[in-house]
Parts: sequence; structure tokens; C-alpha cells
Amino acid sequence: MQTNTSKPARSCFTAAEWRIVEAHRTPRQVQSFLRKLKYNREEEVNSQRSFREVIRLKSAHCLEAAVTAAVILEQHDYPPLLLSFESVDKLDHVIFLFKAPSGWGAVARSRDEGLHGRKPIFKTPRQVAASYFDPYVDFTGRITGFAVVDLRELGGYDWRFSTRNIWKVENFLVDYPHESLEMSDRRYEKLLQQYKNFRAKYPDRQATYFANREVWM
Repeated sequence: MQTNTSKPARSCFTAAEWRIVEAHRTPRQVQSFLRKLKYNREEEVNSQRSFREVIRLKSAHCLEAAVTAAVILEQHDYPPLLLSFESVDKLDHVIFLFKAPSGWGAVARSRDEGLHGRKPIFKTPRQVAASYFDPYVDFTGRITGFAVVDLRELGGYDWRFSTRNIWKVENFLVDYPHESLEMSDRRYEKLLQQYKNFRAKYPDRQATYFANREVWM
């Protein structure tokens, strides 16, 4: 019997799911796929969907998208690694973390343009996490820590195909020990004022004025 500590067999997927797996073989392709999904704003009910439910409903929030990326890219020999952020406002963010010959990168889905994926150019996961410092700052957000988590640590828990909410994944990430990752107060205050000025002038635009846009996926 297949266990969730190893890569699922093709027979575990529906035909529609396998077509998606086969068509998206690289992190960049998965990033493009996720950006085309409707963002799950949880307007009616809170959710934590598995890959199967994301594909069925064609929408995902950040953690759902990270899990979806993990399931797809696991089939192409990428370990199912997530990078979890902690923020002072408790509005955390989760991304899929991967390593390529050129370095570490990320695949992600977000309501904010600057919190999507990163090109695989970073020497360490910490550097990947630090690349999210500036675009994380809004009226309340400020990164304070990060953790790299292998979903295989969940053992036999079905985070890939469950038709029920996979709250255990969220709770696992919340409880996982995070490393400190803090910017200086001076840098934060500068970014916060920049964000406030931008929002006052452009209340309906995405903030994309950040200096590190060349590293975004």
C-alpha cells in the first residue's frame, strides 16, 4: 500500500489531475499555472484545501497553492518543501521551496504581486526568505521569522488528496520552530512610509515599486 511518506503512484491521481502534473514539469510552469487560478479569499468559509480540491475548484490561497505545487513537483523529483513565514500581524505566508542547479527558488500564490515566486538564484533558503522582506510590508505586515518544512514529516496524513480540509498542515506549520529573520527598525519605517504614500496615491493598485523585482519568478 502506498504511504504518504513517498511519492504517490500515478494510479493515485485522476486522469484530469495527471494531465496537469504531466503538463507542468518545472517550477516556472507551476508558477504560471497557479497564477491563473482564482485567488481563494475565503469569503464564505475558511478552507485549507488539498491538491485534489484545488484542482477541482480551480482556486487557491497561499498555503493551498504551496501544497498544490508540492504535489505536482514532487512527481518531477522535487522534495515537498514549504517555507513558512511569521509576521508581527499574524498574517503569515507560505511558499513552495525548491533547489535547482543555479540555486534556491520558490513558487507561490498571493494577493500581493511581490509575494509570488522567486527565481532559483539564492544560495540558501534564508536568502530566499529575506527577498520577501520589502514586499511583505503593508499597514501591518513585517516578517519576523521563517521555517523550512518537509511535508513528508506528516507521515501518513493525507495532505495530497483529501477531500476534507487539511487543517493539520496549517497547524503543523504554525507550531513548527521558526528561525528569527528581522529587518532593522530604520528599514521597516522607511518601507512602511513608502507603502502608506503609495496607498494614499494609488488605493487600488498593486505595489510593484520594489528594487528586487528582477528576482521575482
